[in-house]
Amino acid sequence: MTASLSTSHRPGEVRSADHRTLERAGLHPLPQLPARPPLHLVSPEGQLQVHTAPYRGSFASVLSQALRAAGLGSRVMVVQFLKGGVAQGPDRRLTLCGRLQWLRPDVACCLAEPASEQEPDTLAAVQALWAECRSQLLNGELDQLVMDELGLAVALGYLDEQDVRSTLEQRPGSMDVIVTGPAIPDSLMDMADQVTELRRGF
Repeated sequence: MTASLSTSHRPGEVRSADHRTLERAGLHPLPQLPARPPLHLVSPEGQLQVHTAPYRGSFASVLSQALRAAGLGSRVMVVQFLKGGVAQGPDRRLTLCGRLQWLRPDVACCLAEPASEQEPDTLAAVQALWAECRSQLLNGELDQLVMDELGLAVALGYLDEQDVRSTLEQRPGSMDVIVTGPAIPDSLMDMADQVTELRRGF
């Protein structure tokens, strides 16, 4: 095979001949489409979701959702404010699926009594978890934060409702926040994008 470098080849004339051939066949070139503006990509928008029930123990479906999100690559933290018994706390958190951090307070048992009836160390253990949640809500490094029994922790006096609401209002717009458990304060219900209510246990 040989290639010619001759300047006698005029591609413009060839294209014109092709156009004339198409026109004789009754075919016409498509009209030129106007230029379209580039697509406007919308930044991801997180939601504040509430999963509530009149009883304790409505957490399983939310945990499975969090595990699924972590398995798909999201950065997830699950915090159970009143579930103790595992001597954990912020410094001994568990990591699951490589991207899910799971925290419980460093207390001997699950908490059901008001904070006023507890030892100062117990109150401090719950508030240490809130300090971690608060930090995560303000720095925006997570994709999803699950706070189990946050409302009950407020109702029993372990956490300040105004501080919780104010911090949630400052959360990054791309973070999903899921609050679970009974006794969700009205101020948090009013903020929620989605509320799921389980009315009875099985």
